[in-house]
Amino acid sequence: MSDFPAPKTMAKSLRSALADQDIFISHGQSLEVVARQLGYANWNVLSARMDASEAPAIALGMPAGWVPCGRYSGKHFRTGIDPDMRGVAVAEAIAKRGIPGDSFAGLMQSISAEAYRGKRLQLSAQLKVREAGVGTIWMRIDPVAGRRSLGFDNMMRRKSKGALSGDSDWTERAIVLDVPEEAYSIHFGFFLQAPGIVWARDFRLEAVAEDVPVTGDRDLPSGPTNLNLF
Repeated sequence: MSDFPAPKTMAKSLRSALADQDIFISHGQSLEVVARQLGYANWNVLSARMDASEAPAIALGMPAGWVPCGRYSGKHFRTGIDPDMRGVAVAEAIAKRGIPGDSFAGLMQSISAEAYRGKRLQLSAQLKVREAGVGTIWMRIDPVAGRRSLGFDNMMRRKSKGALSGDSDWTERAIVLDVPEEAYSIHFGFFLQAPGIVWARDFRLEAVAEDVPVTGDRDLPSGPTNLNLF
């Protein structure tokens, strides 16, 4: 990724250089220092951007407050405001071939979790897809740097009301995650896995009642199943 000069490598080198002077810091502390050197408040914010490997090859206007995200996106996608639809963002695969199977592109935001701690948070939006591999929204709840995320959902594993594929008109989708007291930051957005196009509009992020079911890949079943392997 061209926007970040290998931050993890920088952190490793910094830690090694300090150790040569008998100054010892943890890997997490080193990551925090590098994040601040690159102009970010902390490592969580930087790491949330690190998948945004390059700016899209064909630029569109960018909605205020949003940034590109993705993997291997620079040569294969364009993202931004759809010039033909007011209030609509788009991620489009522009390469006809040679797109890596794990590549994706979209837009995202990162915000402080402070106002949402102890609450159940719902992200909702409307999506529309055309000839799409996958079009979806996502949300992640992070603690302080160096620890595993506290919650994540990108709708990819759902059996119903999940990510969209192929062709679909405007469809409402929602993600619901709990925000623990130790949460530090919240990251959310939408993306496309090639091929095709996904459009997104009417994003809403709001606290909801406890009777709204939580979604996400880490939900566990209430008990074991098929222990006899039949």
